[in-house]
Amino acid sequence: MALRLAGLGLPDEQPVELWVDGGVVSTDPVPGAQTLTESGWILPGLVDAHCHVGIRYGGGHEDEAGTVAQAQTERDAGVLLLRDAGSPVDTRDLDQRADLPRIVRAGRHIAMTKRYIRGLPIDLDDESQLPAAVTEQALRGDGWVKLVGDWIDRSVGDLRPLWSDAVLKEAIDAAHRVGARVTAHVFGEEALPGLIEAGIDCVEHGTGLTDSTIEAMAERGTALVPTLINIATFPEIADSADRFPVYAAHMRDLHARVGATIGSAHEAGIPIYAGTDAGGSIRHGRIADEVAALAAVGLGPTKALGAACWDARAWLGHSGLEPGAPADLLVYERDPRTGPEVLASPDLVVLRGRVVRARGRFA
Repeated sequence: MALRLAGLGLPDEQPVELWVDGGVVSTDPVPGAQTLTESGWILPGLVDAHCHVGIRYGGGHEDEAGTVAQAQTERDAGVLLLRDAGSPVDTRDLDQRADLPRIVRAGRHIAMTKRYIRGLPIDLDDESQLPAAVTEQALRGDGWVKLVGDWIDRSVGDLRPLWSDAVLKEAIDAAHRVGARVTAHVFGEEALPGLIEAGIDCVEHGTGLTDSTIEAMAERGTALVPTLINIATFPEIADSADRFPVYAAHMRDLHARVGATIGSAHEAGIPIYAGTDAGGSIRHGRIADEVAALAAVGLGPTKALGAACWDARAWLGHSGLEPGAPADLLVYERDPRTGPEVLASPDLVVLRGRVVRARGRFA
């Protein structure tokens, strides 16, 4: 059945009137359409630009039921598009489920042996294998590849880069040749110059950004996904790393200045998108908390919401609410910029043109 929705759109706060027919959005009236709402705030489905569908909370691989449950949790929180920034689980079967969010996959993390969380990445014994591994994951993913840029090196007791500058350039060029973009997990300072100079498309976390690397990212248009609710766990990580006091102190320092760091990145014009790092140490369904955290470090309510909605969708190559776009949309009774408790509970969720969740007057 065709649907009709009227209300206020974001970010322009202007009246919108939409019809949904055949799973797509139209601004042309459809005779006989069922009117779902004459008021409320209407926006495209939210985006979590850094999550891990298939990694169990607390660690380990999820089974099929658990993986589906993670996707359902995201959907119910209004997230209808996920960028899965590395997962050991093949989630392509979820694409057959019309009731689950769309997923943009980055394949598996790529790391050096014993330089990341055991069981999650493709482990390489020699960095010369990186370009081939990147090409393989690019062909298995949906236009993204995920590198581990730095991690604790237990021989020195602190964060250290995994790759030389030369091999990074070769690997990122290889990904670009097959049409994929590359992102990298980076906590510290040392790995960033080589990654940026090599042409990395996005940096995850970015807590080690400095004035010079912020300037370099801004000049290149390199994107940043800060995962602020994950950074909030750095003190706990430090507390558990008493065998490595230099690393622990480093993590506490990165945490203490993260607000200023990400605020400076925003002021410099770096494109910033919202990602929670859900899976492992962060529970799924927390995009509203990430939006609130981005607003607090300087993006403000509207820009922070855009980082998890219309801006993020455009960055990932997905439509918003323009005519012909897939009908993945949300309706809120209250302005979703009011606070995380509102954003986290959409009153109506339409996915692929079908109502998949309704509450309040829509139930």
